[in-house]
Amino acid sequence: MIAAAARRRERPEETRVLRLSRDARPLELSRSPALARWIERGAVLVLNDAATIPASLHGTNPHGDPVELRLAEAPRFDAPGEDIVRAVLFGAGDFRTPTEERPLPRPLAVGARLHLGPIEATVVRVHEAHQRLLWVSLSATDPGRSLAEALYAHGRPVQYSYVREPLPLWSVQTPFATRPVAVEAPSSGYALSWALVASLREKGVEIASLTHGTGLSSTGDEALDALFPLDERYEIPERTASIVDRASAEGRPIIAVGTGAMRALESAARRSDGPSIRAGLGQTSLRLGPNERARLVTGILTGVHDPSSSHGALLRSLIDDETLSRAALDAERAGLLGHEFGDAMLVV
Repeated sequence: MIAAAARRRERPEETRVLRLSRDARPLELSRSPALARWIERGAVLVLNDAATIPASLHGTNPHGDPVELRLAEAPRFDAPGEDIVRAVLFGAGDFRTPTEERPLPRPLAVGARLHLGPIEATVVRVHEAHQRLLWVSLSATDPGRSLAEALYAHGRPVQYSYVREPLPLWSVQTPFATRPVAVEAPSSGYALSWALVASLREKGVEIASLTHGTGLSSTGDEALDALFPLDERYEIPERTASIVDRASAEGRPIIAVGTGAMRALESAARRSDGPSIRAGLGQTSLRLGPNERARLVTGILTGVHDPSSSHGALLRSLIDDETLSRAALDAERAGLLGHEFGDAMLVV
């Protein structure tokens, strides 16, 4: 079993990376600067530049019970009036208690209001099968304050019990964070530094970016977690679409940094009528795996995942079961760490 990393590393260069492919025996293990050797000249590396919002909101329900509301998607701060988002409700407590051990909150009906510090959340829909999954309308209680200001004043980053100390917001941002659209960090970017990106560019690796709104990864309810990942928003710039199209036409590797970036690229490829990918805004509900193989992406830099997890299933869209199982065993023997602050795998 892969142990969870309990803290973020101070330096990206400390991240260990396991390189695996069908023809690599034995698998290679090194530190992240080795990516400058492993990623070949002419490849395209696609980063997710989403910034992470403080998506954990504590307050009370209409009965006065303490609750936590974790946003499952970011509000559209740049689209006034479009403030309805999906969220998951937790009972009393905080991240120090494992999600599966948190008390269940009282069920809420449409119209119920949650008081979350300077924010009010009004329930507009409840999931038919999972009463903790809500659609809520968010508003700042102070008319002189915007929703974004209220959210950043009161909210905290989503975190889990294996991370022992409260996380400041800066600690859940990658070096490439720009627009605030992720509720959990696109954490595969933690393995990279600007110095490493510069080394890759000097070698002749093209660097491109997209924005993918990474959602919640876990709620503590197995049946509810089976719905994840929920559909998530993304945007692919024209420049990135052009770079990726040219590389694909020329048979050069296309490597996604993170499962979110991969899902966005593969969704854009499936939306297109021809061999090119479609730039612009999109929404993906794509679940990659052994029965839904990657069509465009040829490699991924991602965390260390259990083969039985949803992220492990995604890797099986690129690599065979035998290699992935062998990688999991090697990762465990080497003491590699999992989850968002853990080590990484380069799958090609």
